[in-house]
Amino acid sequence: MNSPTPALVTQRAAQRLPRLALLLFCAAYLLPGLFGRDPWKAADMTAFGYMVDIAQGSTSWWSPTVAGIPSDSALLPYWLGAVFIKLLGGLLGPPLAARIPFTLLLGVTLLLTWYSTYHFARTEAAQPVPFAFGGEASPIDYARAVADGALLALIASLGLLQLGHETTPELAQLASVSLFLYALAACPFRGWQSKAAVMVALPALAASGAPMIGALLAVTGGIVCGRSSYEPARRFTLWIAAGGVLGLLVATLLGAWGWRLDGYVEASDFVSLGKLFVWFMWPGWLLAFWTLWRWRAQWLNRHITAPLGCVLVSVGACLAMGGSDRALMLGLPPLAVLAAFALPTLHRGTSAAMDWFSVFFFSVWALAIWVVYASVYTGVPAKPAANVARLAPGFIPNFSLLALLTAIAATLGWLWLVKWRTGRHRHPLWKSLVLPASGVALCWSLLMTLGLPLFDYARSYRPLVTRIARNVPSDVCIAAPGLSRAQLVALEYFGGYRVDATQMPDRTLCEFLVVMETLRRQAPAPQGWQLITRELRPSDSDEVAAVYRRITPPTKP
Repeated sequence: MNSPTPALVTQRAAQRLPRLALLLFCAAYLLPGLFGRDPWKAADMTAFGYMVDIAQGSTSWWSPTVAGIPSDSALLPYWLGAVFIKLLGGLLGPPLAARIPFTLLLGVTLLLTWYSTYHFARTEAAQPVPFAFGGEASPIDYARAVADGALLALIASLGLLQLGHETTPELAQLASVSLFLYALAACPFRGWQSKAAVMVALPALAASGAPMIGALLAVTGGIVCGRSSYEPARRFTLWIAAGGVLGLLVATLLGAWGWRLDGYVEASDFVSLGKLFVWFMWPGWLLAFWTLWRWRAQWLNRHITAPLGCVLVSVGACLAMGGSDRALMLGLPPLAVLAAFALPTLHRGTSAAMDWFSVFFFSVWALAIWVVYASVYTGVPAKPAANVARLAPGFIPNFSLLALLTAIAATLGWLWLVKWRTGRHRHPLWKSLVLPASGVALCWSLLMTLGLPLFDYARSYRPLVTRIARNVPSDVCIAAPGLSRAQLVALEYFGGYRVDATQMPDRTLCEFLVVMETLRRQAPAPQGWQLITRELRPSDSDEVAAVYRRITPPTKP
């Protein structure tokens, strides 16, 4: 017999978030950063390079390379970006065309997180305690309210903010994990939908560069469903096994197997790891721990074990990969599901503390962005503009009326939400996550409108390549052994150069050579090459491009 649940929820508390407001939340989170920017260093630029080279026919679909350097095993995301570049690149430009499918993947992740929570909350063990004289929340209304809370918790996750808006294989992995979680949640209620979901999720995860995580998720899901009290969930174990086997076959076919393990050398590595967990998973981890405590008598039920198992797989991958934030990101959707089940049990004081922290924290950040913006464009106050000139030399402000109006609208929306939340709106379950989620959306909107020119200047390789182009004519061959894949892509895409990263300076046939240095560590000129210039990436003193011209013929092989 199951223990009574700790959830005491009235019908009034189970009111759902208005759909228009929910859609506006999602739009305010998804759209900023989609338009008007370059691919950013480093993973964003690297992935874009493989996509655009595939789309332009300069490399193979099955074995893509950039400057002769092969890609990792994440072929499916590269194909997805390449298809959109071929379809829309001529109209929208390759960077925007490549970002569209990944923005859609992030939107799908939000949608699947909502539906996963909704189906988990409909299970008998997750339902609130019935009242003696009635008045408790209906099962459907309760499930919708908890699902609204999970969606807000995912939007509020600090770790998803930048990584979730990049064009990288991890976005495909994130959507695949969310689809697998949906399959686990919906299997007692949605027969063919859940079966199709698991047969797509695990192979897609393997084709996106994470076959081992897919295999571990299959084992986790099989254990959870195998011991479920729902007969459809127990039968679903066979479909999980089939999806897992299909994922193994896909990984083998695409050559996706590979170890990316990393260790810990110094004690500071563990300190950095602890900091990563605290801020990256905020505020989900705090609410998830509260869920595990308050629902401790229900730990063996599916609405706890399924998301918890998925979170543990992600955390384990992060630890094995030396503290990879991209592996940890895959645990954010199931963490949001866990966090949502804390909402029916939160004390009023805890909820108020979250509200006031959010008001203070995000208001300070929003004010800081506005002050820097005003300083850069008006000169008042003077110190922020001076700091910008020092940290990003060469940056030229670019005023946009549309960006300013959008930022004003976002700020006014935030002020209205603060007024609404500090009023007498104490009943909805999801109320405690409105300000954290809207605060994240506000700061992201301001950064991608008011701060986008500066942020793009700091994160793009275009300024560095522009400086190199003053001394190197376009459409020549540049040897670039030792450069990162993102730097190679930047030379090819922004500069239009033919880049060779496979031959050493004494063997390459290229006329020019680029070597990356730092201000403190500068190497002597290689034999047979003459230094032309050293160009600094304006916002990073650790990226100095030493450009050489050949003065002697290459050595014959």
